Amino acid sequence: MKKHLYRSMIELTNGKASSALLKRFARSSVSRHFVTNYAKTYQIELQDIVKPLESYPSLHDFFTRKLAQQARPIADAEIVSPVDGRIEIAGSIGKDSRFIVKGISYSLAELLGSEPSAASYSGGQYAILYLSPADYHRIHSPADGKVLRQYMLGDKSYPVNKLGLTYGKSPISGNRRLITELETAAGRVVVVKVGAMYVNSIELTELGTDWEKGAEVGYFSFGSTVALFFERGNVEFASEIADGSRIKVGEPLAYMV
Repeated sequence: MKKHLYRSMIELTNGKASSALLKRFARSSVSRHFVTNYAKTYQIELQDIVKPLESYPSLHDFFTRKLAQQARPIADAEIVSPVDGRIEIAGSIGKDSRFIVKGISYSLAELLGSEPSAASYSGGQYAILYLSPADYHRIHSPADGKVLRQYMLGDKSYPVNKLGLTYGKSPISGNRRLITELETAAGRVVVVKVGAMYVNSIELTELGTDWEKGAEVGYFSFGSTVALFFERGNVEFASEIADGSRIKVGEPLAYMV
């Protein structure tokens, strides 16, 4: 019962009114009384966090908690995990592949917002990482790279940080998602950060165009998934990568071919 309540609160719902209500409660001072119980219910590793439980002013502040710097060492791999989470699925991108992200089925073009964007990654590799309410929700760069473009999709489409693409007047359906395309030593990589449907639940903390592997670049305020897409023939997944396995920030995800 408790887990169901907390999951609903953090992942929100598909209703605008209920999502707004849950969001307001999670950010309220009243919710601070739930922090200790939340940590206990999800058996969160408290030794990694930088502040004592009682110092968080709301459940939302605990959900977006930072970790001690040494808690997530960065591996010597070209591509590392950008988040703590479960690998839902990883594999090759086929011509007709569809991707289930937070219960919604997308083609790659739908997920990225245009056919030309998707064409660059046809035949490449992908990995989808799900973050549960128990997970650390800060996002880190998967590689050293330069931001080529960055844009938000969801109820409305608009560029972020004066970068991005134009999609016309038609709204793009689905969950809010912030898409970042990086130029890396392992070729181009797309990092799709998927948040809630009716609220902007993705916050950027890195506003520059140079990303450093393992450095924090943003965080999720509410329910979240990260999908990564790689160009054809550029990378192969680490031997530990398997559907359903757990991974943490900085652990090896893929190596350059």
